[in-house]
Amino acid sequence: MRRSERGAGPQSSQFRDSTREPDVLGWPGTMSLTEHRQAIDGIDAQIVALLNERTRHVLEIGAIKHKQGQEIYAPHRERAVLDKVCRLNQGPITNEGLRAIYREVMSSAMSLEKSLTIAYLGPEATFTHQAAVKRFGASLAYSPQRTIADVFNEVSKHRADYGVVPVENSTEGVVTHTLDMFVDSDLKIVSQVVLRISHCLAGKGKAKDGDVIRKLYVHPQTLAQCRGWIARNLPKAELVETSSNARSAELAAQDTASAALCGELAAETYGLPILDRDVQDNSANATRFFVLGRQMPPPGTADRTSLMFSIRDEVGALHRALAPFRRHRINMTKIESRPSKRRAWEYFFFVDCDGHAEAGRLAKAVQQLGDHCSFVKILGSYPNAD
Repeated sequence: MRRSERGAGPQSSQFRDSTREPDVLGWPGTMSLTEHRQAIDGIDAQIVALLNERTRHVLEIGAIKHKQGQEIYAPHRERAVLDKVCRLNQGPITNEGLRAIYREVMSSAMSLEKSLTIAYLGPEATFTHQAAVKRFGASLAYSPQRTIADVFNEVSKHRADYGVVPVENSTEGVVTHTLDMFVDSDLKIVSQVVLRISHCLAGKGKAKDGDVIRKLYVHPQTLAQCRGWIARNLPKAELVETSSNARSAELAAQDTASAALCGELAAETYGLPILDRDVQDNSANATRFFVLGRQMPPPGTADRTSLMFSIRDEVGALHRALAPFRRHRINMTKIESRPSKRRAWEYFFFVDCDGHAEAGRLAKAVQQLGDHCSFVKILGSYPNAD
């Protein structure tokens, strides 16, 4: 590819010389430091101008959406943009790096369209906070909440535009309280975030054995995900359960004889040196988060739907309820049961499946599901990303 096609711009054309040997990136290897910096200055000027031009288009789109009563945040469009720029990418920037750049570009534009507030299960520096920033970027306002119920409540009462809550860990399974909240809530799942969970040992001590670290602060979910590592490395430490990983780091920062199991962001926030990394027992440990909103996104090209239903207390009821999914060849990716808490031995079933509830084969399956169930509720259809 010629240099001009890679976005160097006309200001750097004076540095082209076909007689020079290109370096590994395809640039003339004999360019001086000053020439490189002059080229970068020219490129930066173009980038700033183009970013502002892009933002002006976004603001015009926002005004149109406002008139039509549409939500500012459009997860399907967001995914399409990120997929498109990755297809256009020819390096050396990685797709991951490019997505991070565009995440902040879109976050900045969104903050100009409307002053959005994102509620999340706090406090600051938790994995839910990281998931929220991963989805919405750093330019929006974030509101930490004490409980999952508080996150639902903030969005329901319009004190926050969206909420982010954990729903499932690949090691420990579902977050039951999140599922239970959907029974009575009118909120919809509008997006999902999958975050790799990497725990670290952080503290002001200089070793990681029980003689030096006498007390280990740990959240119950983190404890469950790191139990084997703790037994091998800190068998004598007193385990003190906390309300969050951030709280673990905060408490450990007050005592040199203690440590915390937490995320790196929490350790950094509270000034704790990291003594060991990746201490989780399962290296593929990840948590799935739901983004809560008040309107379900329209159908996209690749959707996932979450729904819940209850069945009549009779023989074969569950088999008949699930038959429409098989009949219409719907891939069910998850099914989970929870007590209804309304009547003894009555259960709600939570299902994740491919497709959008208002389109195609899944719409037909959902309609037929209602013929066999006493209760059916669509929790949301959203891009099947991550």
